[in-house]
Amino acid sequence: MRVGFGYDIHRLTSGRKLILGGVEIPNPLGEEGYSDGDTLTHAIIDALLGAANLGDIGLHFPQGNKRYLNISSLTLLKKTMDLTAEAGYEIMNIDSTVIIEKPKLAPYIQSIQVKLAEVINTAAENISVKAKTKEGMDETGSGKAVEAYAVILLCRKIKPNRIK
Repeated sequence: MRVGFGYDIHRLTSGRKLILGGVEIPNPLGEEGYSDGDTLTHAIIDALLGAANLGDIGLHFPQGNKRYLNISSLTLLKKTMDLTAEAGYEIMNIDSTVIIEKPKLAPYIQSIQVKLAEVINTAAENISVKAKTKEGMDETGSGKAVEAYAVILLCRKIKPNRIK
Protein backbone atom coordinates (compact mmCIF):
# COMPACT_ATOMS: atom_id res chain seq x y z
CA MET A 1 0.00 0.00 0.00
CA ARG A 2 1.10 3.55 -0.70
CA VAL A 3 -0.15 6.91 0.56
CA GLY A 4 -0.16 10.12 -1.45
CA PHE A 5 -0.79 13.71 -0.39
CA GLY A 6 -1.98 16.52 -2.66
CA TYR A 7 -2.59 20.23 -2.26
CA ASP A 8 -3.77 23.00 -4.55
CA ILE A 9 -4.83 26.63 -4.32
CA HIS A 10 -6.39 28.95 -6.89
CA ARG A 11 -7.36 32.59 -6.80
CA LEU A 12 -11.05 33.31 -7.17
CA THR A 13 -12.00 35.75 -9.91
CA SER A 14 -15.10 36.97 -11.72
CA GLY A 15 -15.84 35.59 -15.18
CA ARG A 16 -14.88 32.02 -14.25
CA LYS A 17 -16.93 29.04 -13.07
CA LEU A 18 -16.42 27.55 -9.61
CA ILE A 19 -15.81 23.86 -10.26
CA LEU A 20 -14.97 21.44 -7.46
CA GLY A 21 -14.64 17.72 -8.09
CA GLY A 22 -16.13 18.24 -11.54
CA VAL A 23 -19.31 19.84 -10.18
CA GLU A 24 -20.15 23.42 -11.12
CA ILE A 25 -21.20 25.33 -8.02
CA PRO A 26 -23.23 28.52 -8.43
CA ASN A 27 -21.03 31.41 -7.31
CA PRO A 28 -20.13 34.85 -8.71
CA LEU A 29 -16.43 33.92 -8.50
CA GLY A 30 -14.61 30.95 -9.99
CA GLU A 31 -11.09 29.55 -10.04
CA GLU A 32 -8.43 31.32 -12.03
CA GLY A 33 -6.42 28.72 -13.89
CA TYR A 34 -5.01 27.43 -17.15
CA SER A 35 -7.39 24.46 -17.16
CA ASP A 36 -10.85 24.75 -15.62
CA GLY A 37 -9.07 25.43 -12.31
CA ASP A 38 -10.81 22.63 -10.37
CA THR A 39 -8.81 22.93 -7.15
CA LEU A 40 -10.13 19.75 -5.55
CA THR A 41 -9.46 17.57 -8.59
CA HIS A 42 -5.96 19.03 -8.91
CA ALA A 43 -5.19 18.09 -5.29
CA ILE A 44 -6.48 14.56 -5.95
CA ILE A 45 -4.35 14.28 -9.10
CA ASP A 46 -1.23 15.33 -7.19
CA ALA A 47 -2.01 12.84 -4.41
CA LEU A 48 -2.42 10.03 -6.95
CA LEU A 49 0.81 10.89 -8.74
CA GLY A 50 2.66 11.19 -5.44
CA ALA A 51 1.43 7.86 -4.12
CA ALA A 52 2.50 6.11 -7.33
CA ASN A 53 5.81 8.04 -7.39
CA LEU A 54 5.00 9.50 -10.81
CA GLY A 55 5.89 13.16 -10.26
CA ASP A 56 3.32 15.93 -10.04
CA ILE A 57 0.53 17.54 -12.03
CA GLY A 58 2.86 20.11 -13.62
CA LEU A 59 5.09 17.35 -15.00
CA HIS A 60 2.26 15.55 -16.75
CA PHE A 61 -0.01 18.50 -17.63
CA PRO A 62 2.23 21.58 -17.91
CA GLN A 63 0.68 25.02 -17.82
CA GLY A 64 1.25 26.74 -21.14
CA ASN A 65 0.67 23.59 -23.19
CA LYS A 66 -2.27 24.46 -25.44
CA ARG A 67 -3.69 20.94 -25.10
CA TYR A 68 -4.59 21.77 -21.51
CA LEU A 69 -6.04 25.27 -21.98
CA ASN A 70 -9.51 25.28 -20.36
CA ILE A 71 -9.53 21.45 -20.28
CA SER A 72 -11.81 19.74 -17.78
CA SER A 73 -9.79 18.59 -14.80
CA LEU A 74 -11.85 15.39 -14.86
CA THR A 75 -10.16 14.60 -18.20
CA LEU A 76 -6.80 15.09 -16.49
CA LEU A 77 -7.96 12.86 -13.62
CA LYS A 78 -8.91 10.12 -16.11
CA LYS A 79 -5.43 10.32 -17.67
CA THR A 80 -3.89 10.18 -14.18
CA MET A 81 -5.96 7.11 -13.35
CA ASP A 82 -4.54 5.45 -16.49
CA LEU A 83 -0.99 6.27 -15.33
CA THR A 84 -1.75 4.91 -11.87
CA ALA A 85 -3.19 1.70 -13.29
CA GLU A 86 -0.15 1.26 -15.59
CA ALA A 87 2.02 1.56 -12.48
CA GLY A 88 0.00 -1.31 -10.98
CA TYR A 89 -2.13 0.50 -8.40
CA GLU A 90 -5.78 0.94 -7.61
CA ILE A 91 -7.41 3.41 -5.25
CA MET A 92 -8.61 2.15 -1.89
CA ASN A 93 -9.93 5.49 -0.64
CA ILE A 94 -9.60 9.27 -0.86
CA ASP A 95 -9.96 11.75 1.98
CA SER A 96 -10.14 15.39 0.94
CA THR A 97 -10.86 18.83 2.35
CA VAL A 98 -11.87 21.96 0.45
CA ILE A 99 -11.31 25.31 2.15
CA ILE A 100 -13.50 28.15 0.92
CA GLU A 101 -15.40 30.90 2.70
CA LYS A 102 -18.40 31.06 0.35
CA PRO A 103 -20.51 29.39 -0.83
CA LYS A 104 -21.33 26.68 1.66
CA LEU A 105 -20.48 23.35 0.04
CA ALA A 106 -22.64 21.00 2.11
CA PRO A 107 -25.43 20.86 -0.53
CA TYR A 108 -22.87 19.77 -3.18
CA ILE A 109 -20.73 17.23 -1.31
CA GLN A 110 -22.70 14.15 -2.37
CA SER A 111 -22.74 15.27 -6.04
CA ILE A 112 -18.97 15.80 -5.90
CA GLN A 113 -18.43 12.34 -4.43
CA VAL A 114 -20.60 10.71 -7.10
CA LYS A 115 -18.92 12.63 -9.96
CA LEU A 116 -15.41 11.75 -8.76
CA ALA A 117 -16.42 8.11 -8.17
CA GLU A 118 -17.62 7.86 -11.79
CA VAL A 119 -14.26 9.05 -13.12
CA ILE A 120 -12.19 7.01 -10.69
CA ASN A 121 -14.41 3.93 -11.13
CA THR A 122 -15.00 3.34 -7.44
CA ALA A 123 -17.91 3.60 -5.03
CA ALA A 124 -18.78 7.09 -3.80
CA GLU A 125 -18.38 5.75 -0.25
CA ASN A 126 -14.63 5.47 -0.93
CA ILE A 127 -14.37 9.24 -1.44
CA SER A 128 -14.60 11.60 1.50
CA VAL A 129 -15.05 15.31 0.78
CA LYS A 130 -15.17 17.78 3.64
CA ALA A 131 -15.60 21.54 3.55
CA LYS A 132 -14.02 24.07 5.90
CA THR A 133 -13.54 27.80 6.16
CA LYS A 134 -10.61 29.82 7.47
CA GLU A 135 -12.91 32.06 9.51
CA GLY A 136 -11.80 35.18 7.70
CA MET A 137 -8.05 34.57 8.05
CA ASP A 138 -5.57 35.03 5.13
CA GLU A 139 -6.36 35.19 1.38
CA THR A 140 -8.60 32.13 1.42
CA GLY A 141 -10.42 33.36 4.49
CA SER A 142 -11.05 36.74 2.88
CA GLY A 143 -12.77 35.01 -0.06
CA LYS A 144 -9.97 35.58 -2.58
CA ALA A 145 -8.92 31.93 -2.98
CA VAL A 146 -9.96 28.30 -2.64
CA GLU A 147 -7.67 25.54 -1.32
CA ALA A 148 -7.92 21.76 -1.34
CA TYR A 149 -6.04 18.93 0.34
CA ALA A 150 -6.26 15.24 -0.55
CA VAL A 151 -4.84 12.03 0.89
CA ILE A 152 -5.07 8.82 -1.11
CA LEU A 153 -4.42 5.20 -0.24
CA LEU A 154 -3.33 3.04 -3.17
CA CYS A 155 -3.02 -0.72 -3.18
CA ARG A 156 -0.79 -2.75 -5.51
CA LYS A 157 -3.04 -4.58 -7.94
CA ILE A 158 -0.59 -5.87 -10.52
CA LYS A 159 3.09 -5.62 -11.25
CA PRO A 160 3.84 -2.30 -12.95
CA ASN A 161 4.32 -2.02 -16.72
CA ARG A 162 7.20 0.38 -16.34
CA ILE A 163 10.90 -0.28 -15.88
CA LYS A 164 12.93 1.63 -13.32
